Amino acid sequence: MTFELPELPYAYDALDPYMSAETLEFHHDKHHNAYVTNGNKILEGLDDMGDTLEEVILNAHKQNNAGLFNNAGQHWNHKHFWNWMKPNGGGDRPGNLETAINDSFESFECFRGKFIEAGLTQFGSGWAWLIMNADGKLEITKTANADNPLTHGQTALLGCDIWEHSYYIDYRNARPKYLEAFMDDLVNWEYVAELFEKGPIKIAT
Repeated sequence: MTFELPELPYAYDALDPYMSAETLEFHHDKHHNAYVTNGNKILEGLDDMGDTLEEVILNAHKQNNAGLFNNAGQHWNHKHFWNWMKPNGGGDRPGNLETAINDSFESFECFRGKFIEAGLTQFGSGWAWLIMNADGKLEITKTANADNPLTHGQTALLGCDIWEHSYYIDYRNARPKYLEAFMDDLVNWEYVAELFEKGPIKIAT
């Protein structure tokens, strides 16, 4: 297979003032595109690593192919990240998702606080996640660098990129303000609910 850079699902300035057009231009057109380009170069010299991006990630992880894993993982993370945000995001959650969040975290406010805390306490680059375990239980996790819930047998429902290139133009070193804006004004809860309704992911490798 080959990786392809997806188009953003909205205009570059659509997430203003919470994420600027300049950030999206650098983040999507430069950083994400580099993961696609570098990942394809690595794949050219390898035997079949799988028919899907998820299979490539898991096979690269099993084979300790750090170069392929990092680029494939970041490609996967960002493909979802663009869809985890939308103009006029935040707000109410669809019913079944809201119920599951309340069951797992007591309340949405408790969930919000723990998700932001995960993003704040991830040292260096990485991601904060809302995941679904194989038993359907929701949990908040965090991973370093390009790692994601796939390698831990978990289903990612929501992820926030906490690499500095995701927020430094708009927020400088104020990661807390970025995470608060993400949760309150950017999250596309309909996309999160769509992933939730699909249930735990199953990948054959």
